[in-house]
Amino acid sequence: MSDILSPVVRHSVVLRGLPRLSANIKNFTRRGSYLRDPKPKRQVTQRLNDTRLKTKDLTEKVKSSLTNLTPHENIYNIPNFLTVTRLIASPIVGYLIVQGDLKWALGLFFYAGVTDLIDGWMARKYKLQTVVGSVIDPMADKLLMTVMTISLAAKGLMPAYLATLILGRDITLALAAIYYRYASLPAPKTLTRYWDFSLPSAQVHPTTVSKYNTFLQLLLIGALLAVPVVSAEPWYGQLLDGVGGTQESIQKGLEGFQWLVAGTTAWSGLSYAVLKDAVTIMGTDEALKQKQGRRGRRIIGIMFGGTVLVAVWLALTREEEHKSTTSEPVEEKKG
Repeated sequence: MSDILSPVVRHSVVLRGLPRLSANIKNFTRRGSYLRDPKPKRQVTQRLNDTRLKTKDLTEKVKSSLTNLTPHENIYNIPNFLTVTRLIASPIVGYLIVQGDLKWALGLFFYAGVTDLIDGWMARKYKLQTVVGSVIDPMADKLLMTVMTISLAAKGLMPAYLATLILGRDITLALAAIYYRYASLPAPKTLTRYWDFSLPSAQVHPTTVSKYNTFLQLLLIGALLAVPVVSAEPWYGQLLDGVGGTQESIQKGLEGFQWLVAGTTAWSGLSYAVLKDAVTIMGTDEALKQKQGRRGRRIIGIMFGGTVLVAVWLALTREEEHKSTTSEPVEEKKG
């Protein structure tokens, strides 16, 4: 009897448990309904959007702070404009010299000299000095000097040893300036920021001898241009006769002047390799600034020292050639 009833009992137990199992399934389904509810998803999305907006606002604030920390200057002023015109005039002067049109070259050279005085005076009087002005003003002078030196040497109006000294000094200082600019530029060091001269990094202070040297170089170039121009005029010979001078005395005076300029050029170039205050590197890391300064002065010393040696060799070779040419007629007369 028990064997017969046992399956029934078992089935009745199972059947009695079905309502409870069904209720549990319903409760589980009801608990898992959040998986199909879009409200939590919208809340997460809203939080992400809020975080994104806060991050964007924070990024803008950081950019604004960095902009305020990095100083910018107003570089658009009359002195800088005049300096740019000198930069443009330099290749034109060189072309005129090579073509033999020395009158126009002399006139344009005179314009460059006058504007150089005017822009410096205006910058000091009206407080328009800028870091970019301190860079492009000597750059304009050196470009004019470089172009005219090459042109005059090509036409035989300037000796090779002097042209080597002038060009070697300017090239050396230009390469040193490139190093100083890159080494002292605040991070990030990008090509765009490198050529953005409204971001000051290093400032060059011309030494005292360099100021005199620049004046003497420009005066010599003016003389080398003016002498051929005025010597072609009919009144030039009468002027020499009136003062008791000769063309030979004028040439000897120019040669002496060339030696003087050679000495000041060598002195000027070496002064940048010795004087620590010739270049001011901006920044807060004093140890790094001193290291960059020593490295820059070492670059100048090595490069310009080699230039001086080459110039001395050219000068000695020129003197030997001059002595040999002057001694040949004397030997022929003795024979």
